Amino acid sequence: MPVTSKRLEPIPGFNIDRVAAAAGDDPDVLRMENLDTDLGIPAGVKEATREAVDRLDANSWLPFDGKIELKEAVAGFIERRSGMRYDPAREVVITGSDGDSALNALFVTVDPGDEVILTDPTYAGLVNRVRLVGGVPRFVPLVPGDQGWRLDGDALGAAVSSKTRAFLIMNPSLPSGWVATGEEWETIAAMSRAHDAWLIYVAWWEGMVFDGLPATSPASLPDIRDRLIIAGSVSLEHRMIGWRIGWTVGPEKIHSDLSKTQIYNALVPSGILQAGARVALQETPQDLAKVVQELQRRRDETLRQLEGFPVVRSSGGWSLLLDTAAMGIDCAEASKRMLEQKVAATQMRGWGAEVADRYLRFVYSREPLERLALLGERARAALG
Repeated sequence: MPVTSKRLEPIPGFNIDRVAAAAGDDPDVLRMENLDTDLGIPAGVKEATREAVDRLDANSWLPFDGKIELKEAVAGFIERRSGMRYDPAREVVITGSDGDSALNALFVTVDPGDEVILTDPTYAGLVNRVRLVGGVPRFVPLVPGDQGWRLDGDALGAAVSSKTRAFLIMNPSLPSGWVATGEEWETIAAMSRAHDAWLIYVAWWEGMVFDGLPATSPASLPDIRDRLIIAGSVSLEHRMIGWRIGWTVGPEKIHSDLSKTQIYNALVPSGILQAGARVALQETPQDLAKVVQELQRRRDETLRQLEGFPVVRSSGGWSLLLDTAAMGIDCAEASKRMLEQKVAATQMRGWGAEVADRYLRFVYSREPLERLALLGERARAALG
């Protein structure tokens, strides 16, 4: 008798855990292995969360798929960004985390054996959630350049088949920091329409974009609404990792299935933490801009420290990638060497296919500028 289901056989553990454990609690180590941040959460969130602790309606099982007040806040948030209006009661489901939002969307769209298109690299948590539902990941390479990453449109067309059921696209993309252009979104949407496939948009930090780029949403594209599912969260854009609140938003025809999947997978999101999430979604553009500005400064310092290395510029998000294969160093070995020099950085094997396997990731969201200034000397000692 097999110990576990066959669908778990190709799913590895997270390398992040191993690097973090090896780094321990040494204060001299630059913690660049995980998506943590020292940047503050939106104003009023803590107060709303504390107040909810004493409310009976917050410490409740009901409603199973989220409180209407938070659903209304989610719908308003999406409308402000994209111009697309969703019905809070009939098209929004609140989930227990960012991961649940993606997994639930896959459960209602993908049957075992169906293929799902992802970028290479992409977040390993998305790749392996495709496998958890019995789907087959198909990867489309992102192409590095002087100004960042671009989607290989020809490879996208070649990857699609009669088995393609969904496109699972995160933007900005983790771990690369790729931010899709309007033209790239149009290409993805056109493929989705032409092949009658779903577009699952992982919008965990849509507003975390640099260099004056717009925060674009595929919800603003024409003729996409009936096949678009938005998987959102307060974890990243709102820096509320510990709140574990997310959402799935999609057409009314799949609302019941999204709701059932949430109820029987995670049961109910925390009513106490939903109170804080609702306030977070009211964060002003001005306050978010200050956070983005600080992250861009940290991105720029990380690039400056790694000048001369084959590093790829990120256009958004909290991390960027170094091509260790171009230096003749395996990414796992590079991670080991960096930790010996007191820099915790994670190899990207398993975060896609051939492209991801080349890279080492540096997260710049946790360390302030004065600490990031230590990176260059340590990287040169580790990697030459």
